[in-house]
Amino acid sequence: MRAAVPDLATRATSVAGSLIRDVLALTARPEVISFAGGLPAPELFDAEGVAAAFRNVLAEAPRQALQYSTTEGETGLRAATAARLTARGLPTDTDRLLVTTGSQQAISLLTAALLAPGDVVLVENPSYLAALQCFGFAGARIVPVPSDDDGLDPVALAELVAAHRPKALYTIPTFQNPTGRTLPAERRQAVAAVAERHGLWILEDDPYGELRYGGEPQPWIASYPEAADRTVLIGSYSKIMSPGLRVGWLRAPAALHRACVVAKQAADMHTSTIAQLAVARYLADTDLEAHLGRVRGAYRERRDALLAGLPEALPEGSRWNEPEGGMFVWASLPQGRDAMELLRVAVTHDVAYVPGAPFFAGDPNPAALRLSFVTHTPEEIEEGLRRLAKALR
Repeated sequence: MRAAVPDLATRATSVAGSLIRDVLALTARPEVISFAGGLPAPELFDAEGVAAAFRNVLAEAPRQALQYSTTEGETGLRAATAARLTARGLPTDTDRLLVTTGSQQAISLLTAALLAPGDVVLVENPSYLAALQCFGFAGARIVPVPSDDDGLDPVALAELVAAHRPKALYTIPTFQNPTGRTLPAERRQAVAAVAERHGLWILEDDPYGELRYGGEPQPWIASYPEAADRTVLIGSYSKIMSPGLRVGWLRAPAALHRACVVAKQAADMHTSTIAQLAVARYLADTDLEAHLGRVRGAYRERRDALLAGLPEALPEGSRWNEPEGGMFVWASLPQGRDAMELLRVAVTHDVAYVPGAPFFAGDPNPAALRLSFVTHTPEEIEEGLRRLAKALR
């Protein structure tokens, strides 16, 4: 008789898969207009510039490009990233940066370095689904912080910190995923003050900050003196160059930086050498700001097309926000409507979105939904909204 294999680890069966990935699989048919995934528009990738960067790296430094690299990341890429952050108002030393395999890995490394089973981590409610998965997989206890149209409530944050003694707060303060909200400067400073007063790590995720289409930039929480020694800034080249490169980074205080380096050694040793060198070469040879200007212009038009069509597409009594940047509009159907159930109907009309309920760490809002506006042209968005209007009727 053959013995049964041992059970999977509890964490492997207690954390749900990604609804977004499930929806994307459901809507893989080319005729579906999907507002579900936060996928950058592929026609806006600078494929020629990226290809030239790879060609130049392979022609000039093939032995380096095809070899193992240091865990911390290629010096040239870290120096270029530090220079970009410094130019944007956050003085940064190269040795405080760690190159990661996408910013998602940065969240994983920080989780490994900071959170033991049972530790409390605070999150905005709603929050980024893959971060919730990561914290849940580590066995952390996730406590939601109430939020309103301006983001998390600092008064509620202070009360929860006092009550639960959390290790960390995870936040996307600029063009948040899933809501598109931006935390005002006065709330950012209040969050920094709470961290200073109570001894709290802040994991400040900023994948969308350079996709601004209006309004004034807000300072990073990491820039406030109260939180400078306890804030990790997470970023990525996915949204401004290409997600397929899988190159992200984190900027951390020395002790936590070192712990993340050790965690990365255990995870994958280092991020792709050739990808790092190609990104560094691209930054050296190409006017990234000019490329970003074209991307922002196109995304602004797409956001405006979505906002213009929502009054006709969504049922009377729905509400939605008007984000100044990023990729997402957060909407809520009238009370009593279930966005998850209605998605099944929408897919039969060849249109899709992401229901909002899975993004909540606390009690979900079943009427909420997230709409991504960056992947499709304005004309495709208009057609998608016509289909959505029929489905929701």
